[in-house]
Amino acid sequence: MKKSKTGGVLILDFGSQYTQLIARRVREKNVYSEIYPPNTSLKSILSKNPKAIILSGGPASVFSDDAPNFDKEILNINIPILGICYGLQLLVHHNGGTVDSTGEGEYGFATIKTVTKNGIVKNMSSSSKVWMSHMDHVTIVPDDWEVVAYSSNNIVAAIASNDHMRFATQFHPEVSHTEEGEILLNNFLFHISGCEKNWTAGNFVKEQIESLKNKIGNNRILVGVSGGVDSTVVASLINEAVGSKCFAVIIDHGLLRKDEARDCVSALKQGLGMNIHLYDESEVFFSRLRGVKDPEQKRKIIGDQFIQSFDRIATKIGKFKFLGQGTLYPDIIESGVSKGKSAHVIKSHHNVGGLPDEMNFDLIEPLKDLFKDEVRKVGNKLNISDELVKRHPFPGPGLGVRIIGEITKERVSILQEADEIFINVLKEENEYDNIWQAFAVLIPVKTVGVMGDRRTYENLIALRAVTSLDGMTADWYRMPSELLSKISNKIVNNVSGVNRVVYDITSKPPGTIEWE
Repeated sequence: MKKSKTGGVLILDFGSQYTQLIARRVREKNVYSEIYPPNTSLKSILSKNPKAIILSGGPASVFSDDAPNFDKEILNINIPILGICYGLQLLVHHNGGTVDSTGEGEYGFATIKTVTKNGIVKNMSSSSKVWMSHMDHVTIVPDDWEVVAYSSNNIVAAIASNDHMRFATQFHPEVSHTEEGEILLNNFLFHISGCEKNWTAGNFVKEQIESLKNKIGNNRILVGVSGGVDSTVVASLINEAVGSKCFAVIIDHGLLRKDEARDCVSALKQGLGMNIHLYDESEVFFSRLRGVKDPEQKRKIIGDQFIQSFDRIATKIGKFKFLGQGTLYPDIIESGVSKGKSAHVIKSHHNVGGLPDEMNFDLIEPLKDLFKDEVRKVGNKLNISDELVKRHPFPGPGLGVRIIGEITKERVSILQEADEIFINVLKEENEYDNIWQAFAVLIPVKTVGVMGDRRTYENLIALRAVTSLDGMTADWYRMPSELLSKISNKIVNNVSGVNRVVYDITSKPPGTIEWE
């Protein structure tokens, strides 16, 4: 096993909305974590040699017919186990305790009081706020277990086995709302489980370069670059590994930000010495997208045309065995390709769900296990400039998913101008780095306005700015009103065809970051 993945944690996913967050919290502490479905066998788990296991929360009841199947021998494994929410109820239920439901659960903030100062709650305050989200609760604690914390309404909040190998919380230590969740997780990972801090950007880069060298060998690899952080890091990583065997290509599908293609070629060629080439494929993309309004259909068309374009370009410039892509873990999760039992498809991504079944390339996706913040750390380790590494995320389908309804050259041009003004003002006012992602959206409606004593009937632009760690959840950015006014005025006065600007104040969930 690679060094970066040793001494880590295996997470069994019982369907919690917070499972990915658990994985992130563990990785933030430089400990590798990996998510597996609940029915993973004990043999498979042992083959991973984890230092600890975490049982996630989930929507089922442990005694219901739809409770997820799992290998009960896992509960006898000789390594520490932490159960969270449903995981607590699972440990209680299968160790002779009792879980019951009164029909009244706990949701949101709660106060817990600890009754010991050792083990999983070591260094925690005697009273602190936590985040609860459960219906069932423990009524009888198993023999050889003890309660280590109660909630204010006397519900069991945390328990531990007498041998200090099993721990469980009814609350969610992984969410930021739990005040001392970090302390609890540190206790479990390091003081109890002895996890190792091997999950670092340096180890990842070293191991990926070695892996890429071995996999690519003497073959050539075509890398699709969009100008965004993910594809830039992928191209740099592969270039570092195989040098001249890496041929980076920017496909200008006509849906990039203003001057994006030109600026990207310049930055990567001059800044990183990369073998990169630009191909204008905009006409064929616009042709295929003509009249298409459905967002999923747009994504599929763009993804399919990317591969067709790559096929044709590769044929012209030489033989390529591999195609490198900047797929990330959130891309896979949101596309429904999860390691868990099932996942709802929120939207397909052009580099996941949009690929055709048959391709002339073998895919290489070096970043597919990483979250966005981890990609940025890898970029820093590769000495990529801050201008590129700190750039806000940009979707593979580009402005195609920021133009609601049909895509035309005219509508793309309007959005490019508005988006450039938005981003430039944020940079001028030193707000850009405070925001995880900011962009403009063109809405398929027109509104009445007055400009120069004349009635106008023009397009509506929506501005979107969010804060986030990894894109899995996000909150709308509290933009100063003076700044919003400046951006709005500048867009309306300088972008022909726009007479109204609105600001999106929806968080994720319930919305997604992108509008399509």
